[in-house]
Amino acid sequence: MMFLAIVLPFLSFIVRGKVITGIICFILQITLIGWLPAAIWAVMSLNNERANQRNEDLIRAVREGRR
Repeated sequence: MMFLAIVLPFLSFIVRGKVITGIICFILQITLIGWLPAAIWAVMSLNNERANQRNEDLIRAVREGRR
């Protein structure tokens, strides 16, 4: 998924179900200058989503451990 976020940033958003964000990213990506910010945006978004999932898993594990 990281490779996809770097090579085709808009597709990375669309695959994760963020269609509107993917369209905005595509508009940014079609310019040569905008491709780099679009790729950075997609990679940061992917990393944030993974971090959020890890946090949710940790919270769930702590809550289950208390029972």
